[in-house]
Amino acid sequence: MTISAVKILVVDDEPAIRKLLRVGLTTEGYAVMEAINAKDAIAQVSAEQPDVILLDLGLPDMPGHDLLGRWRNEEALDLPIVILSSRTDETGIVRALEVGADDYVTKPFGMKELVARIRVALRHRLQQQGERPVFKTGELSVDLVKRIVKIGDKEIKLSPKEYDILRVLVQHAGKVITHQYLLNQVWGGSTDVQYLRVYVRQLRQKIERSPDQPQYITTETGVGYRLREVD
Repeated sequence: MTISAVKILVVDDEPAIRKLLRVGLTTEGYAVMEAINAKDAIAQVSAEQPDVILLDLGLPDMPGHDLLGRWRNEEALDLPIVILSSRTDETGIVRALEVGADDYVTKPFGMKELVARIRVALRHRLQQQGERPVFKTGELSVDLVKRIVKIGDKEIKLSPKEYDILRVLVQHAGKVITHQYLLNQVWGGSTDVQYLRVYVRQLRQKIERSPDQPQYITTETGVGYRLREVD
């Protein structure tokens, strides 16, 4: 699929936001469709079959989370959905990611950031790559078969929990992973988020050149973590 063939449905009731997205995304080579409410969005998804949906959570006729849940659970819609949300709505973002959103950007947002999120979501959905045997980004490499982690040529020794956290992040590199998802995957969901923060801090001490300014595992404040994508 070439970028010119990618159709993006923008679901937002704010005309200024839709115009901004229409101009910016068209300039990037995407075909843009627009919906002003949930009813319109449902009809367009059925008729036009977009490749990506940009969904505002504050729709006038249906909460965005309900629409997202309908698409994911009732209709089993398997295409990237990126959430558009206000910067203060951390709880809403977490909920949307848990319902099935692929990623999010907060308003106001930069077009470069949004396009990067779209491309990451598209790659995850289109390639269906699952676990790569060897993951590499910058100097970090993770061999998921041999369970070997390296920075450059130096092998890094991780505890089982540290490795499990890194493995989950590698499986979803470039995407934000919520605290709860990591807790479920690594601890079965029965551990406090503070334990996760401790282990992530330890992991950064081992793989980051500057743990206080991480380049590999970045924090999505109030939401979770994101591992740097493959170069």
